[in-house]
Amino acid sequence: MNFKQYFPILEWLPQYNSEFFKGDLIAGLTVGVMLIPQGMAYAMLAGMPPIYGLYASIIPLILYAIFGTSRQLAVGPVAMVALLIAAGVGELATDTTEFISLAILLALMVGVIQLLMGLFRLGFLVNFLSHPVIAGFTSAAALIIGFSQLKHLLGIDIPRSNHIHEIIGNAFSNVDAINYQTLTIGLVAIGLILLVKKVKLPIPGPLLAVVFGILAVWGLGWHEEGVKIVREVPKGLPAFGIPSLNMENVRALLPIALTISFIGFMESIAVAKAIQAKHKNYQVLPNQELIALGMANIGGSFFQAFPTTGGFSRTAVNDQTGAKTGMASVFSAVLIALTLLFLTPLFYYLPKAILASVIMVAVFGLIDFKEAKHLWHTDRGDFLMMLATFLGTLSLGIEEGILIGVVLSLGLIIFRTTQPHTAVLGKIPGKPHYKNVDRFDHLEVREDILIFRFDARLYFANVSFFKEKVEAEILKKGKALKLFLLDADSMNGVDSSGVHAIEDIIEFCHDRNIQFQFVGVKGPIRDIFHRAGIVEEIGDDNVFFRIQHAVDFYDKKTNKRYHEYALQTNEDE
Repeated sequence: MNFKQYFPILEWLPQYNSEFFKGDLIAGLTVGVMLIPQGMAYAMLAGMPPIYGLYASIIPLILYAIFGTSRQLAVGPVAMVALLIAAGVGELATDTTEFISLAILLALMVGVIQLLMGLFRLGFLVNFLSHPVIAGFTSAAALIIGFSQLKHLLGIDIPRSNHIHEIIGNAFSNVDAINYQTLTIGLVAIGLILLVKKVKLPIPGPLLAVVFGILAVWGLGWHEEGVKIVREVPKGLPAFGIPSLNMENVRALLPIALTISFIGFMESIAVAKAIQAKHKNYQVLPNQELIALGMANIGGSFFQAFPTTGGFSRTAVNDQTGAKTGMASVFSAVLIALTLLFLTPLFYYLPKAILASVIMVAVFGLIDFKEAKHLWHTDRGDFLMMLATFLGTLSLGIEEGILIGVVLSLGLIIFRTTQPHTAVLGKIPGKPHYKNVDRFDHLEVREDILIFRFDARLYFANVSFFKEKVEAEILKKGKALKLFLLDADSMNGVDSSGVHAIEDIIEFCHDRNIQFQFVGVKGPIRDIFHRAGIVEEIGDDNVFFRIQHAVDFYDKKTNKRYHEYALQTNEDE
């Protein structure tokens, strides 16, 4: 057994040195400082007390450092997963205690799913969600997340909802109840975070916002005027406990657990690969990343953590501040642990509006205007798919939006494989090369020869399309057609249905006294044709490597001088 394969820490730990330590320490402390307000904010977004965001920022980080292949990825609470937790668990829980219990069970389920996917090498499954669908879902979810924080920003009571129109409607109906001190704190915090980001100060904007909020409420006594604050934050490290396993709850949480497993992994692997492209001294392995995220979530669930994954902003900061190895995550976890042990009283006066501002700034940056513009100019079909997922998520909700995205992604795959690109080829004048007649002008196209190219694997889902296209092109040529050439150079596979389709086309040609020839058939497909008796049926001398050879052979054959040429051609190939 190769231990380094499953424990990537063994790759870099033996070479650890003082230079690595310096970079990791600075990066770890910086990300840890970011993670304190973010973790608390995302816990609140998930529907849990803020302290659970800190609980989710210790054990998962340490376990990912051991099992993960990315040396800069910063694992922890993220906005998207927090919203999914709120959407999935919120429908089942009747009180805060049950909500916390279900969220911790959800972390265990997500971890088990990701671990099994990694062990069985199923990381490729995430490829079934296309990028336009993810961009549409993420943009819509970002809007829902942002508007879900209006109640904390305005200081009013708005019922929990994953439908943006309901949130906005309830906000307008309660406009008279706005707490203007709360709104002032929230708007100033948003401006402060954006300003820090723009001028690129070395201090994290969310941390400055937290300090400002605490000082403002404490100094002005606004908590006595209706500004909601965090109040007592439990002191101490998270206690060990086995998640409450109830099969009824497991069945109810399974859909959202699968969703978080996929979405969390995709968010994590996307940022991990983007950062790894700047570092050439290691590889990001998708299946091992699944194992690492699975172990992080499983381990976290035994220490009161909700589901976690790799985050975009913290990973970028981790890399920019000099992280060299996973030890940076360990330093972040240590800082969070020290905060829980000694600094929690400092958060008593922290306004919830500050946490809302942290969430809103973070998630509105996920709205992908750039991708929408790019798709509009390059691929209108993908743009419409992104738009459909975006509108579906906004109007129907988070879980329904993901389902729409999955259905659209699978539908696109099916559509593109059942109706692949085909081409009728013509000869470039004076050269033995053939191109698509629809894309090139002035090609030589003969009335007695039809050269047809099929650019896909021929299998049961597209055989009807294949036969219809071929028969239509043959009939279009009319009685002048004497030779049909099937260019299989772009055909990468064929199943039994494809074999029957080829036999039907051969019969269709022979019934009309049209000769059938193959060109560019790859070895494995040629083996299938031999076993099926197709090559024997049309004859070995009707299988060629190049189109020009087939055309020349046909011309010679029609002039009754082909036997010698056929022998010479086969010897050349």
